[in-house]
Amino acid sequence: MDAIRLSPEDNVATLLRAVAKGDKVRVGTTEIEAGEAIALCHKIALIDIEPGDRIVKYGDPIGEATQAIKAGAHVHVHNLRSLRARAK
Repeated sequence: MDAIRLSPEDNVATLLRAVAKGDKVRVGTTEIEAGEAIALCHKIALIDIEPGDRIVKYGDPIGEATQAIKAGAHVHVHNLRSLRARAK
């Protein structure tokens, strides 16, 4: 396994190794192609995510997409806004 998905609801997985663009990434019984180089322990999108969609990790939303994110893309501060400490 190259990445870990902690909950079936997660739309991102955490990489267990650094990947290069085009690398095949095994997540459980599925495989996704990395759309770009992504560092160890960073998140990779498992599905296409639209702007405003929730990013789900650990089965809970951790933020929302600030732009369209394609499956296989790096998910980090450049395309994710945290939901922590924000007014509801």
